[in-house]
Amino acid sequence: MHGNEAQAYIQSWLAGMEVSLVNAMSRESTLKQVISNYKKDYDYILIDCMPSLGMLTINALTAADSVIIPVQGQYLAAKGLEQLMRTIARVKRQINPHLTVDGILLTMMDSRTTLAREVSEQLRRNYGSRVFSSEIPRSIRVAESSATGTSIYEHDPDGKAAQAYAALTKEVLQLGPQVKRHRADPVR
Repeated sequence: MHGNEAQAYIQSWLAGMEVSLVNAMSRESTLKQVISNYKKDYDYILIDCMPSLGMLTINALTAADSVIIPVQGQYLAAKGLEQLMRTIARVKRQINPHLTVDGILLTMMDSRTTLAREVSEQLRRNYGSRVFSSEIPRSIRVAESSATGTSIYEHDPDGKAAQAYAALTKEVLQLGPQVKRHRADPVR
């Protein structure tokens, strides 16, 4: 299977999984149970979710230790962040008391537009240090790498998106266990 075929297959499989989880016993913790079999073998396990608040996202929040929230530099995406933060707080309260938010990541940023700059300023004003310094720029190279099934580092290693992801990686790694304990938990 090539990149697009594999992506279509996975999306179809995930849509079916969402439906089957609705009637499953302990449906919120299904992914957590699966991941527990592999956790000891990895330093990090990344779970990338669709931008929805369905059962798969609830499963991911239940299985996760921490969350990085990507937010597009657009008004509606910033408004959706409020709902997601409420959902995270509910999951923390009812299912996963150890869940923390490591940060909010601005993505698909076009800093040439007033709207993107205003959204960035608003999020930084409302969420302060919880917003990562790194911002992922809008880039056709990212879309191309996704379409070809390659990483941005393979597709355009010297491009601005690859450099932004590398900067984000450094920023996230600086959140190591000792720093994380002292970082304010934005989930209430």
